[in-house]
Amino acid sequence: MTTPGSVRDPAATNAGADPDIPRLRWRCRRGMVEIDLLLVRYLERRWSVADDAERSVFLQLLDCEDDTLWRWLIGLEPPQDKDLDALVQRIRELPPV
Repeated sequence: MTTPGSVRDPAATNAGADPDIPRLRWRCRRGMVEIDLLLVRYLERRWSVADDAERSVFLQLLDCEDDTLWRWLIGLEPPQDKDLDALVQRIRELPPV
């Protein structure tokens, strides 16, 4: 059994070397644990291999309100921005730990 913050994915192993990870992990904390889990899953598995453009979109996503994020992440509605939509789809497709 893994715990939050434990790493299984090789891409996530390199995430610990990034000094921004603790700050970003804090920004992933939301009012709903379900959103937290999805955002942290992305952070642990994709951040270290994401290019600058994808990272920028993730930071933009973190600025969104929880109710909007929730609707996007559960598929009730897509983001209007194509880059945000692509990232939300990528987050939704990440397999659970």
